[in-house]
This record gives sequence, structure tokens and C-alpha cells, in this order.
Amino acid sequence: MPEVNTLFQPVGQFCSREVVTCEVGDPLVSVASTMHNRNISSVVVCSGGVPTGIITDRDLRNKVVAHGLDPNRLTVRDIMSSPLITVGADEFLFEALYRMSKHGIHRVGVTDGAGTLTGVITDSDILRLQARSPQQLIKDIEEATSVEELKPLHGRVQGLVMHLVGTGVQTRDLVRMIALLNDRMLLRLIALLRREKYRELPDRFAFVVLGSEGRMEQTLTTDQDNAIVHGDELPPGELEQIERFAGELIDTLIATGVPPCPGGIMAKNAVWRRSLGGWTEALNQWLASPTPDNILTGSMFFDLRTLYGDLSLEQALKAHIAARLQVEPMFLRYAAANVLHFKTPLVWFGRIRVEKKGAHQGLLDVKKAGIFAITEGIKVLALEAGIVDGGTRERINALVGAGTLDRVHADDLEMTFNFLVHLRLRNQVAAIREGRAPTNFIDLKQLNRMEMGRLKLALEGVRTFQEFLSLRFQLELLR
Repeated sequence: MPEVNTLFQPVGQFCSREVVTCEVGDPLVSVASTMHNRNISSVVVCSGGVPTGIITDRDLRNKVVAHGLDPNRLTVRDIMSSPLITVGADEFLFEALYRMSKHGIHRVGVTDGAGTLTGVITDSDILRLQARSPQQLIKDIEEATSVEELKPLHGRVQGLVMHLVGTGVQTRDLVRMIALLNDRMLLRLIALLRREKYRELPDRFAFVVLGSEGRMEQTLTTDQDNAIVHGDELPPGELEQIERFAGELIDTLIATGVPPCPGGIMAKNAVWRRSLGGWTEALNQWLASPTPDNILTGSMFFDLRTLYGDLSLEQALKAHIAARLQVEPMFLRYAAANVLHFKTPLVWFGRIRVEKKGAHQGLLDVKKAGIFAITEGIKVLALEAGIVDGGTRERINALVGAGTLDRVHADDLEMTFNFLVHLRLRNQVAAIREGRAPTNFIDLKQLNRMEMGRLKLALEGVRTFQEFLSLRFQLELLR
């Protein structure tokens, strides 16, 4: 197995299957004795047989010894860490590392398809598997002590992706890795700013990412799309703090190499920094008036994902979106109609229409040709079904469960989506290697015969999907 692919192997193949457990009410000295006798550094804590937390040697040092507490007077409940962070056995090792990094821990539980705890894996277990991996980059991000140290790490994310393309790692996993690494960069930047200047920020706010970043579907041309949601009750002084923080965060993010949004969709701009009530009013306006601008703005916002802060604000907004769409169903019809405006570039005799003039003459915009129709069309169907979370692939599978798509149609759509994103990412990597700016345009002359055949089948699949949308939302009645 190539060393570089190790982190894209399932956790279940490498985790420890021997899980030592205890109960929340067990005496602490008894559990510590078990850890010593068995030479282990952690024990999973259960409540009535259900895993609920973990106790580690670090808990013993930091929560007992460091405070001079008498362990004979303590139970496991007094010092355990809860809840137990887990990862699925079928998920990749990289996902396990990401969750450890996100939560500041060194081990996670491993669960099977039914959610039953079946093992434990540590960061040391994974590091022993290979020396060259994204883990070093994650470690460097987490240990950065200044913005200046973060700046070169943004370029290393791009370099890592370029290194992995062509090694057998699937595009969907590369895209997921890009999103996870970008998340870590942003979270570290927020941590540095808070530590240095903004220790007193209120708890009742959230920094949310939107669009492809919200869906975790970024490639190498990603700019930033983000916003802030805060509680309605915050006083002017705290709002001023959030405003200053947002401005410095976005400016510093740009300084590290992440381009600003050309459309100004950034938390430093007042229109993208509102209270929960302010956002619900904006949503009501967009949904009641499905103009092209409102459809575009609403679609971007519907992908919101909390990167930092109070998750309940996102949950409240998503619940409001789902409920409001039941009252304003015409918005989804017009949003579906917008998807049909992007015609697939298939013409007579199986030819593919390319740009006729301009800087991209002779090239195909693969995003407009099919990626946009799938991401936006699936989003419309998901919202119709009350599905407000996840990215395009997760929504496709959820739509099967909701009965909107059959399994065959869903698999075809996901395969088409993966192939089109693969072409875009591969072309972006080639552009960077040649010193050109990465774009969404591909050169059909660079495709071999098999790839051209797959592209035509993919575009036919997109056209079939658009026809499905037209029938489902009766779009002929809008003409």
C-alpha cells in the first residue's frame, strides 16, 4: 500500500479491538489500578453498559494530582471526559485524526454501523502507520503561535492536495480533506485572535460558512463565503466587539492567502452580520420574493454550517427555513427553474459546445456544464423533503431515504457529480503546476477517448436530472 494513501484506509482495519471499560460510579483508585496493571492509558466509561465518556492518564494528572485531590474520595464520574467522541469503523483514518484535533484529544472510540462501540484508536496508532501524512500539517496548524506562522501553511494545504492527486485517492476524499484542513486553519486563526485580542467575546454568536464551504465541497479555487449570527439580546458593546473581531478575522484570513469573496459575502460586511431575528426577517423576505438575486443569496445561505460558536443559532435558522418553505413553496419552484437555465452543452451528433470567444475560448466550464445543476438541484429537492443538513452526496443519500430518488438514479447522480468534480480538480492542479490560475474551465483536448465518453454520459445524466426537476416542480407552468 503506498505510504501516502494510508490515511484514506478505514479506521476499522487499524483500531484496537480490546476496549477496557468501567462504570461511572466506580472508585477512581480501582480504575487507576486497572490502567496500571494492564499498562493502558485510557478506559472507556459506561453508564448502564452504554459508553458515555472516557478517563485517561492525562485526566488523572491534570484533574487529580495537579490539584492535590485525594483519589480515594473520587469516583470516575468526578473526572471523566464526556461525551465520548467516536468515529465510524468505515470512515477514514484522516477523519479520526480530524476529530482528535478538533476536540483537542488523543484518542477516539470506534463504532460499527449500528453505533456500537467496537474499538479505540489513538493518534499515536495512526502516526506509526506512516511518516509522511496530512497529520504533520494538522500538527503544524495546531501548534502555530502567530498569524505569520499560519501563512505558509495555507500553501502547504494546496501542495498536499497536488501531491495526492494521481495517487489513487478518490476525488470525494480529497475534497473532504481540503475542507477539513481549511476548517483547521480557520479555527486556529480564530483561537489566536481570541487569545491575543478578543478574550471577552460573548458566547451567544456563531461564525458560519456558506456555499461550497458550508457543504464541505471546496476545491483549489475556493474564496471565502461566511457570515455571523448573534443573539438578539446582545447589548451594543458586545455587538461592537463582534464587529471588530469579524473585520480583523476576515482581513487576517485574506492575509494568509484565502481570497476575499468577489460578491462581498463575508462576515466583516454588516449585511452578512445579523442577529437571529435579523436573519429570519431576511429569510422571510427572500423566500416570499423569489427573484434571481434572492434565489442566489438564499441558496448560498441555505448551506450554512457553524464553524465556531453557538450551534443552536444555526439549528434555529435551519428550522425556520424548513418551516417557512412550507408556507412559501413557490420559492423552490423558481429555484428549480433557475437550475434549468444552465443548459447542458450537448449539441448535435454528441458534440460538446465550448466557449466561442474570450479568454476561455475552446474550453468548457465544467461547473456551469453540470456541477451547478447537481448541487443546486439536489439542494432544492432536499429542502422540499425537509432535509437541511449535509453536502451534495449526503443529501443524495438522504433523498433515497425520503423516497424522492430511487437508489439507481441516486447512484448515477453521485457518480456523475464525482466525475465532474474530478475533472475540475485535476485541471486546477495542472494549472497550478504550469503557473496558471486555477479555474473551472477544462480543455477537452486533454481528455482521452474514454474520458470523453464518460463526460458525454455525465452531461446526459445532468440533462436527465434537469428533466426530472422540471416534471417534479411542474416548471412548464411557470413559462
